[in-house]
Amino acid sequence: MTIDLSTKRIVVTGGAGFLGRAVCERLRLRGCRDIFIPRRSKYDLTHEADVARLYHDSRPEVVIHLAAEVGGIGANMANPGRYFFANMAMSLHLIEQARIAGLAKFVQVGTICAYPKFTPVPFREEELWNGYPEETNAPYGIAKKAAMVMLDGYARQYGLQSAYVLPVNLYGPHDNFDLETSHVIPALIRKCVSAVESKAGSIECWGTGVVSREFLYVDDAAEAVIRAAEVLTEPVPVNLGVGMEITIRDLVDLIARLTGFAGEIRWNSSKPDGQPRRCLDTARARQMLGWQAQVGFEEGLKRTIEWFRERSRTA
Repeated sequence: MTIDLSTKRIVVTGGAGFLGRAVCERLRLRGCRDIFIPRRSKYDLTHEADVARLYHDSRPEVVIHLAAEVGGIGANMANPGRYFFANMAMSLHLIEQARIAGLAKFVQVGTICAYPKFTPVPFREEELWNGYPEETNAPYGIAKKAAMVMLDGYARQYGLQSAYVLPVNLYGPHDNFDLETSHVIPALIRKCVSAVESKAGSIECWGTGVVSREFLYVDDAAEAVIRAAEVLTEPVPVNLGVGMEITIRDLVDLIARLTGFAGEIRWNSSKPDGQPRRCLDTARARQMLGWQAQVGFEEGLKRTIEWFRERSRTA
């Protein structure tokens, strides 16, 4: 049965963040008016007492857990311990307090980093446990995957209804464009736009460019997360993607063309590439959620580039 979210009190952790903005906007379009967005300054979700206070203050019926501590390859390499602890602790406390509160539905957003390093392409949900994740992001990926195991246990022992979705790499307006912590698309957009504006003759890119990635526009991901909240009742992993991969080298060329950067692209092969390939089988999302991505990749990139340029002009 589909839940009418417009009648529910909903907590969206990370609701002020990149994906959270889009989720909250679409919830409001569905008529949801009782949305609570916890801010870290008041509720540190890695602390049990703060999470218990969050449940007491907001009295949620549905929790959509989007909050995460995460970054690109460099940030993952610099913070493996912190990323494991923070992401594990948040899910641990939020799910336990959901049990105590008798929550109607808990939605956990996982990560594609949970898949084994050499998962056959396209990634199918059945492959999640058939190997160890790529080393640079394994702590983050395993912490997120452990939350799925916890939700499964709580479903079987306590009857907690939940959903677990695995979005591929997201991009779009309001992304993190900090070069130290951003993912590949915002980092490349910033490098290319900055190079155009400064008339720089080259940009540097990490790795060899031969690995591939799949990317999902943030608004499409938000719709899928909400669909999961509405229709799923068990934490069966569901991939969220578009079923198309692109090499990083081709991605750089595409972003350079769309931003007007015509200079040299210098590849720093001393830096890691990360997982060799990422491309998802999204059949389960179509079957279980009635969802598929709507925004084409080049169109999504154009929207993201324009948003970044506009923000840069008004900053």
